[in-house]
Amino acid sequence: MQKSFTLIQTVATAGVFSAVSFWYGFMFGRESSRKELGDLIDTLRRPTSAPAASTEPPPPPEKP
Repeated sequence: MQKSFTLIQTVATAGVFSAVSFWYGFMFGRESSRKELGDLIDTLRRPTSAPAASTEPPPPPEKP
């Protein structure tokens, strides 16, 4: 007696595998992005020794 998958069983198996693969890829990608963005946010929150932009407004233009 030979056992074989029917078309429905094959499609169902492929669907389950695809869903599990998508879920793991999504979760690992999300975690990786969270770590990268967390590092970027920490970098931006740290005060720098030399400010990149001055808080003073620019001088008014000269009148001719």
